[in-house]
Amino acid sequence: MTGRLMFALFFVIATTMMGSAIVAVLTMQLDTGKPIMIAAAAGFVAALPVTWLVSRQITKLRQ
Repeated sequence: MTGRLMFALFFVIATTMMGSAIVAVLTMQLDTGKPIMIAAAAGFVAALPVTWLVSRQITKLRQ
């Protein structure tokens, strides 16, 4: 159950974190391709542990 939950949550959490990182980079006026791609990759990688924590908390609430 946790694997399917993590899979579903990852798409929402990763998209949110990647978008937030890209907006932060753009507000710093770093509007070339490299900083935007680095921000997107950082958001993607940071979403993995966040997804794990969120799914673990949801699973604990269901028990």
